[in-house]
Amino acid sequence: MIFRDHPVSGGTTSREHFASGDETLRRPELHPVWQTVHDRLSSGRPVTRVRLGLLDETQREALADLLGLDRLPDPRPSVALARLEEAVTELSGRTVREVVAELVGPLGDRAGERRRQEGERAGLWTWLAGHDTVRAQPALADWAASCRAAGLVGGSTERTRTLLTDALKVLVELPGQAEPLPVFAARVLNGHAHALDDGTSVSTLVLRALATLYDIAPPQSAAERRALWSRAGVADDELSATVIAGGLRPLGDGLLARVARLCTEVGQAASLTLAHVRSPGELTLPATSAPLVVHVVENPSILALALRRFGSNCPPLVCTSGWPNSAAVQLLRLLADRGAALRYHGDFDGEGIRIAAYVTEKTGARPWRMTAADYRSAIARNAHGPRPGRITGAPWDPELAEAMAEHDIAVVEELVADVLLEDLAAAACQQHPSGDQYAPGY
Repeated sequence: MIFRDHPVSGGTTSREHFASGDETLRRPELHPVWQTVHDRLSSGRPVTRVRLGLLDETQREALADLLGLDRLPDPRPSVALARLEEAVTELSGRTVREVVAELVGPLGDRAGERRRQEGERAGLWTWLAGHDTVRAQPALADWAASCRAAGLVGGSTERTRTLLTDALKVLVELPGQAEPLPVFAARVLNGHAHALDDGTSVSTLVLRALATLYDIAPPQSAAERRALWSRAGVADDELSATVIAGGLRPLGDGLLARVARLCTEVGQAASLTLAHVRSPGELTLPATSAPLVVHVVENPSILALALRRFGSNCPPLVCTSGWPNSAAVQLLRLLADRGAALRYHGDFDGEGIRIAAYVTEKTGARPWRMTAADYRSAIARNAHGPRPGRITGAPWDPELAEAMAEHDIAVVEELVADVLLEDLAAAACQQHPSGDQYAPGY
C-alpha cells in the first residue's frame, strides 16, 4: 500500500472532499486513536504529543493514511498534536477537539475538576473548623481534625457536609431533655426518628465528638454507646438527672420555686431533678435594679463551704458537679430566661476548661475568675500540683491555655475557695435586709 497526502483535487468540490474526509475520520480502525486523543485532551493540561497504545497493522495503516505517511508508523507511535490537527483540518475543515467530541463524546477537564474538588474539600474543612459550635468548644477542634483525617464519606463533599451538619445540630441540642433517643432524633433532625440509631453515620460522628469533648476513648460496645448518650442527657430519666443549688429564692407557687425557697430558708442545698426543672410551674426571680447574679461552680465542695459560711443568707449558687447534666443545663437556662446573669467558675485543668467552655456555650454564662491572670495568681499560691492533662483553648481568654501549658500545673477549685467565698460574701452583703431579694451581684 502506498500512503500519500490528501490534497483537494481540481475536480473535487470542498464539500465532497470534506464528506470524504469525514468518512476517513470515522474509519473503525482509527477509533483507538480518537479514544486516546480524547483521553489526553480531557486531562485539562497542555498537550503537544499523544502516545498511542499498541496498534495492529490495519490500525497503523489507517493512521499512516490519515497523516499521509510513506511508511507504517511504530506499533506504539507518538504523534505530534500539531501534525494530527493539520491532517484533520485538511480532511474535514474542523479541529481535533471538534472531531473527538463528536466521535467519542464531550471533552472533560480532569485537572480543572480536581482543582474544583480540592477547593470543595478545603472549603468543607475550613467551614467545619470555623463552625460556631466548634469555636465555642475548642476541644471539638480535635474532633474536626479527626473528621478531616478520616476523609470524605463515600468520596462526596456534599454528603459529608450533610452528615456533619446533622451532627452539629445534635451537638448544639445536647445535653438532651431525657427524651428517648428516637424522640430526640426526630425533634432535632427534621422528623428522622432513626437517624441516631446505633451504627448510623450521624450517631458515630456525634459519639466521637462527645468522646473527644469528655476526653475518653470512643465507645466500642453498644452498652458504652448507650452510656455515652445517657451522659449527654439523651435516654436519661427525669429522676436520676439532678442538680444541686443553694441560695435560690424564686418567687411563685410552682413546685421548683417552693422547694428552692424552703431549702434556702433553712440554709440547705436543694437537690432538683430534671422533672422539677422541666415543669417548674409558676416561677419568677426577685425584681432588682440590675439582673440577679447566679454564681455557678463545678464542685459540690464549694457549694458546701458557701452554705456553711452563709447559711440561709447564701447568695444564689448552682453546682454542676463536674460535667453538667441535662438538669443542670436546663436549670441554668431557666434562670437565664427569667433574667438572671450567670457567672461560672471551675477547675484550672484541661477538663475544667472544657467544662467551662461547655457551660458558657450552652447557657450563656460568663466566666468568673477564669482568666490567665486568675490562673497565674492561683499558682503563685499553689506552686505544686498535678499536671493539667490535655489542654484545649478557652474562648473567653486565649492566653489561659498558653499559661496553663507554660506552667503545666492544675489548680482545682477547692484551692481558690477563699477567693470565691469572698466574692460570694460581697454578693451576700448586697442582699436586701428582708433577706428575700438581692441587689446587683458581683
